[in-house]
This record gives sequence, C-alpha cells and structure tokens, in this order.
Amino acid sequence: MQNNNDGETPKKKKRFKLNLWWIVGLIGLFAGLVGGGAAYEIGSLLTNGHVSSLLSVPSSSNKKGGTKVNQSKVTGTSQSTKAYKSVKAAVVSVENLQAEASSSNSLYTTDSSSSSSDSSLEAASEGSGVIYKKDGNTAYIVTNNHVVTGSSAIQVILSNGKKVTATIVGTDSATDLAVLKISSKNVTAVASFANSNEIDAGQTVLAIGSPLGSQYASSVTQGIISAKKRTVQVQDNSGNTTGNATVIQTDTAINPGNSGGPLINLAGQVVGINSMKLTTDDSGTSVEGMGFSIPSNEVVSVINKLVKDGKITRPALGISLVSLDQVTSAQQASVLKLPTSITSGIVVMSILSPSAAGNAGLEKYDVITKLDGKKVTDEASLKDVLYDHKVGDSVAVTYYHNGDKQTATIKLSESTSSLSSSDSSSS
Repeated sequence: MQNNNDGETPKKKKRFKLNLWWIVGLIGLFAGLVGGGAAYEIGSLLTNGHVSSLLSVPSSSNKKGGTKVNQSKVTGTSQSTKAYKSVKAAVVSVENLQAEASSSNSLYTTDSSSSSSDSSLEAASEGSGVIYKKDGNTAYIVTNNHVVTGSSAIQVILSNGKKVTATIVGTDSATDLAVLKISSKNVTAVASFANSNEIDAGQTVLAIGSPLGSQYASSVTQGIISAKKRTVQVQDNSGNTTGNATVIQTDTAINPGNSGGPLINLAGQVVGINSMKLTTDDSGTSVEGMGFSIPSNEVVSVINKLVKDGKITRPALGISLVSLDQVTSAQQASVLKLPTSITSGIVVMSILSPSAAGNAGLEKYDVITKLDGKKVTDEASLKDVLYDHKVGDSVAVTYYHNGDKQTATIKLSESTSSLSSSDSSSS
C-alpha cells in the first residue's frame, strides 16, 4: 500500500501541474484579448482624431476666434518708469537755427543734423536740454555749448510738441555747457540735481533726449555708471582739443541728438548732462557703450555763474602755443636748443597783447614744462592747471629759454575774454 501510495503521489502532483498550466494559459489568453482590444480602441481614437485628455487643451479655449486680451491692466510700475515719468516733461529738444545748414563731424560731439526750417533760417543741428529752474515768467534750460554754437536763433521744442523761441543766457566752451531761457508759460515741470559725488559705479541710470533729432524726442535708454570719474579730451566742433574734462562714464545708449539731455538716477534726479561719446579708439577700433556726462555738481556751479554773469571768467597766459611733440627733433635742437632729456611741454609761439606771461619775461620759443609746480605736457594739461586759478592769482612757472632752465612768477592779470587773438591755440 505504501508503495502504491508512494506510486500515486506523483500522479496527483502531475495532475496539479497540468491544472496550473491550464489556468495560466487562460489568464494569458484573457490578457491578450483585453490588450488587443485596448490597442484597437486607442488606435481607433487616434484615427478618428480624438486626443487623450492629458494632451488636449481645455475645450473652453478651443473655440474658433476665442482668443482674448488679458484685462489685468498691467502697467509700467518699475522704479525706472517712475523716474522717467517724473523728468520727462522737463526734457526738451533744442534746434540750432542758422542761415546756412552746417553739421559737425566731430567724433565727440553728439548733436544731430536736421532739415527743418524757420522763416529764412534753417535748423543746422539738434540737441537736447533739460528745464531746471522756473522763476516768474522765465524758465531756464541747461544744454551743451556745442549744441548752440554758431546759431542765429534757438528754437526749443517742449515735451508736448510746442515750439518756443529761446534766448542764450551764457555759454562756456571749456565745460561745454550753455544756459537758455524761455517763457515759463507752457512749462509744467522742472528737474532737480543730485550730488554727483554720491554716485557709484554699477548704479542704474537713464538717459533722456532726442537721439537723431526731435522726431525721437523723449526717448529713454537705460544703463549703468561705468566709472564715476574719467578724464577725457574735449574737442570743439572743428575737432580741436580744447582741454581735458572730468566726466561720468556710462554705457547708457547716447546717440547724436542726446547732447545736452539729462542722465538721471532712479530717484528722477539729474546726475549729469550728456555731452559726448567715444565711437572709435586711437587705433580706429569701433567702440560701443562709452558715453560721457558732465557731473551735476560741476553743471550747477557753471550754470549759476552763467545766469549771474553771462560768462565764466578764467585766467589767461596771453600766449599762442603748440605742444612740443608737434616740433621735430631737429627743430627742438636747432631752434629751441632744448636738452634731449626734455620730451614734453608747451612751446610759446607768440606773445599776445595783453600778456601775463610776457609781463613775467617769457618770450617766443620758450618751452613751458611746469605751471604751479605741476607738469605740463600739452595744451589740455596747461589749461587744467590754469583753470584751477582765478584772475589775480600768482603762479610759478618753469620753462626753458635757449636751452637754459628758468623759473618765474606769473600774475594772472588777464582773462581769456581780454585776449586780442581768437586763435584756437591760444591760452
């Protein structure tokens, strides 16, 4: 029995295995039928253009012509927008009217040519300006000297498009600033000045003006202050270097026509007056994002003097001059008789009348190397030292006469306006 029992046990196990395989087969068949049906159903849905709800857009926005404008009324609320709006109405376009059209090819000036006309006069160039003061029936505008140079008349276009006639109060070529006055009748806003000593590199600033002319009036660009103080050479409309200027460097876009317009901080205060830009360096390489503005502290000092006196009185040496580097080595040795160790300075080409330098004993072909103890290398550096003084001051001068080093004291009794020569190379 036991053996039979032992013999039946394998049969029962075998039957159990067959039943298990049968059950597994049924499950596989059922799964195949269900899977095939599901595959067929999905294929049918895709074929008939139906898309899974996970991939579809909401049916409410799928109506033909159902696109709408969002009515949330989002407007410019940034600090830049607020600053711009607070100053915009005080910024104007300035048209230089002349009998004959003329334009400047100067690398540094940023006035813009225009073809509009007024009676027999024609707009020779356009720049920008900012109204900074309203006093009774008069409003005052600061702009660049090179914007108004050579004008027969000045026309100002207010931010609302109204054109008014302006009168020049005073100009200063050394700082490239000018003050105009207009009737205050239509003036609705004036700008205020910030302390330019408190600005920082990296600080956000905006430039407002009329790039390329009044058709783009009230344009605003944004950038940063690249450097608080940068010394650059200033050129007049003829391309002559008139001196050095300490200016604010910015990468804010400044284009022809922006001259005289304000550079403002995010509080809407003027930190500088846009005056020039660099487009190429000494090697001719194209330069981008290098604009320069006259610091507000200097602007305020100059415009107050212009309103008070109509001009800035500065001392003069009473000489015409050239830089030593414009004289050949042979002439330096034979005419000037200079030691070879002297490589820079100012050559006196003539003594004007009146002449503070002439009164101190300087003569033609003398070479000035120091003024007030400071090294003089060219006309710009000479004026930088000279303009730190006022008429009536006495300054020490070091110079070479026939190759001999000499010193003298010059009493600055003359002013630039009293010189009898209008030569651009006079001081």
